[in-house]
Amino acid sequence: MAFRLLCLLLLLAAPALAQRATPLIDRPDQLQRYNECMALARSDPLRALPNAEKWMADGGGLGARHCVATSMFQAGRHAQAAAQFEAIARDMGSDRPGLRAELWAQAGQAWMEAGAAEKAVQAQSRALELKPNDAEIWVDRALAHAAQRAWPRAISDLDRAQQLRPADIEILILRAAAWRNAGDPARALADAQRALGLAPDHSEALLERGFAQLARGDKVSANNDFGRVMRLVPPGSDAHRRAEAGLRGELPKPGLQP
Repeated sequence: MAFRLLCLLLLLAAPALAQRATPLIDRPDQLQRYNECMALARSDPLRALPNAEKWMADGGGLGARHCVATSMFQAGRHAQAAAQFEAIARDMGSDRPGLRAELWAQAGQAWMEAGAAEKAVQAQSRALELKPNDAEIWVDRALAHAAQRAWPRAISDLDRAQQLRPADIEILILRAAAWRNAGDPARALADAQRALGLAPDHSEALLERGFAQLARGDKVSANNDFGRVMRLVPPGSDAHRRAEAGLRGELPKPGLQP
């Protein structure tokens, strides 16, 4: 899943939503500076970071702090970014639970990039307390559980995400992989079949169905899926290499493909 950038431009696009931005933008005249800072954070984070830190020192408030955190994330300083996102969420108190949920979710993704899955789960759990109907956060936490090989927990979170988005192919594929890793290829096969019912030529769904069939001992059906993937995707691509491994009878290492 892509990094959940907190884009206040979207919040400010409609006048009725403008006040939701106020926790991060202390004054209206700071909005342009925030937008410019965030754009630079995404395009050139190493140049954006000192500018954002100076703005923060000059009293830029939560908007400046968010730009600092985003610059750190984009520059690869993931643990520092995670701590910054969490600090901003805490300092907002009880205001704007939706924005605080996004900040906790960003912290979770930053912790994952830092290789700290346990801290990611903690941050994502805080986000879900505030925003329990956000399927993406449930998926994010499932990926963090998967990084810890906690397959029942990962499946439970993917169940919640799938309830919120019943026709989401990516969620079905992730849950198929989780079931396969949990040692239940029959349920993995069922989820892969559901995904292919929605998108018959989806290469990731075909791979998961192939691996589920391989785990069940049905090499003929598995090889049919792997061969089909190789016809659909470019040679040398990740999916092509995984299909080649499947044809050799190799199951993937434990984990989920986000």
